[in-house]
Amino acid sequence: MSLLNPFFGRAFQTLCTVEIEHSADSLHAHVVLDGDFDIQPGDEVQVHDAPTDIPFGERLLVRRIATVKRAGMLERVWTRVAGMFELTELYEVSFSERRKL
Repeated sequence: MSLLNPFFGRAFQTLCTVEIEHSADSLHAHVVLDGDFDIQPGDEVQVHDAPTDIPFGERLLVRRIATVKRAGMLERVWTRVAGMFELTELYEVSFSERRKL
């Protein structure tokens, strides 16, 4: 094991299940990785050959291969810090005077 392993991520492949539904009740796509993986901030998951378009009214369930790229320690910390600043953009604070008509 290298001393630099905690600083740089690693990548591996695993099987996954992709569920896509395009109906009047729901429009969603979910990916469930096989195994007991805890995806953390900064990690990337790329599903290979995933379907991107299904006709209206259908639900599709397929098995695919996914590549999981683990973030290194520096990338994980950076993602957490950047996420906090992105979250503050959602807040809207106004100190303007409101007039009643």
